[in-house]
Amino acid sequence: MTARQSYTHGTSPTVLLGDTIGADLDRAVATWPDREALVDVESGRRWTYAEFGAAVGELARALMAGGIAKGDRVGIWAVNCPEWVLVQYATARIGAIMVNINPAYRTHEVEYVLKQAGVRLLVASLRHKTSDYRAMAEQVRGKCPELREIVYIGDPSWEALLGRAAPDVAYPELSCDDPINIQYTSGTTGFPKGATLSHHNILNNGYFVGESVAYTEQDRICIPVPFYHCFGMVMGNLAATSHGACMVIPAPSFDPKATLEAVQQERCTSLYGVPTMFIAELNLLDFASYDLSSLRTGIMAGSPCPVEVMKRVVAEMHMDQVSICYGMTETSPVSLQTRIEDDLEHRTATVGRVLPHLEVKVVDPATGVTRPRGTAGELCTRGYSVMLGYWDEPEKTAEVIDAGRWMHTGDLAVMREDGYVEIVGRIKDMIIRGGENIYPREVEEFLYAHPKIRDVQVVGVPHERYGEEVLACVIPRDPADPLTLEELRDYCAGRLAHYKIPSRLRILDSFPMTVSGKVRKVELREKYGV
Repeated sequence: MTARQSYTHGTSPTVLLGDTIGADLDRAVATWPDREALVDVESGRRWTYAEFGAAVGELARALMAGGIAKGDRVGIWAVNCPEWVLVQYATARIGAIMVNINPAYRTHEVEYVLKQAGVRLLVASLRHKTSDYRAMAEQVRGKCPELREIVYIGDPSWEALLGRAAPDVAYPELSCDDPINIQYTSGTTGFPKGATLSHHNILNNGYFVGESVAYTEQDRICIPVPFYHCFGMVMGNLAATSHGACMVIPAPSFDPKATLEAVQQERCTSLYGVPTMFIAELNLLDFASYDLSSLRTGIMAGSPCPVEVMKRVVAEMHMDQVSICYGMTETSPVSLQTRIEDDLEHRTATVGRVLPHLEVKVVDPATGVTRPRGTAGELCTRGYSVMLGYWDEPEKTAEVIDAGRWMHTGDLAVMREDGYVEIVGRIKDMIIRGGENIYPREVEEFLYAHPKIRDVQVVGVPHERYGEEVLACVIPRDPADPLTLEELRDYCAGRLAHYKIPSRLRILDSFPMTVSGKVRKVELREKYGV
């Protein structure tokens, strides 16, 4: 009998939304006018759906009065704040294309994005921590010929922008397939590429992610992940507004204490984060003092969750319906998700099963032929969520979206018999030691159970004889009593194949991270691979 192929698709009686983001927000405002839509914990500001809809309309009319038309690009370079959310929905309302700019970017990167996307108006934070956004923006504005205006949040220029709003204007006619958002994906080489997404892409993805965790208008979602990334603005904001739920901003950037305070104060039912965020929250010295009993669900994404961390999230944070999501910016972002009834093993060993109205398959990276279930290959996805393309880069688009409209993720995956998918690494992260393939995730998961290890990342580094060797970068539970290489190797002996056992060890205080909370493995390789 022929083995089942690593292909599956999501069926559902719930149909795709054919609306624009503005039309979907109108429905929410009409249905739940008096329910809270948005809360900013730091400033104490609150909006009901009726108030939020009015604020979005005011900003949309102000943008139009300032000459922003359908298809024009509006950049947003800011930390999490209510104005970020207003810009997201106001640009969608008028068909302008919002360009998300990473708050960690500096002048060189910002100048590239502003030029590459042809941004006409930039909305920016004034400053945050050590970042002086005004100084950096003023440095580059003269080098960007299409940039007409910069508006700063919390500055008179923001009030001046709102002051332009005409009382009554006709919004342009829009299609749900119009481009609405450009998100720059962090390139490992060269400059980042602008994934261009439509209303249809991100509205539906936010909606079906919310459906998978059973959101209703009773839910209050704590969103400590950055809005500039799909995790915040799609899985957070659009999942909320498409269900009448409330968006809660705990702080401008991730702060574990502020996050738990927000959950407690606002009685949040859902909490988002990458595993490192949950680890930071669980490791607060006063963690047990927070009342988190209102939580029932949440989403973990960005990287796999260690089993021990998941156990604590379920038991101590009351998140027995927590969900794991897998995706990428180019797919709006989520393709696979665990469901609220899934067991611990599925939530930690897999990234879930395909979402409704999407297809996924696992193929041989060399030939493109679909692999049998249970064997590793490249994960590909197809459906409503696949981006329109990289902004103004058709050749780069063709490198990742094939003639069949399959998006090639670059991730190594195994599809189980039950259709759930395990991510075993990036094609580029896979370690090849003396001809043996090693998937870092497998080694990391094993090492997480060591009593002296708080967090661990495994990378391949050059080796003269074997090509590559295994380096374990470890954050110890007790810095005063760090792990030794001998202890580590003794722990692995007889339990891991010899070629998977780390031959090198680095004790670190922290890992280099992206703003969205992913560990920069490339930096670990470069820094410690010598």
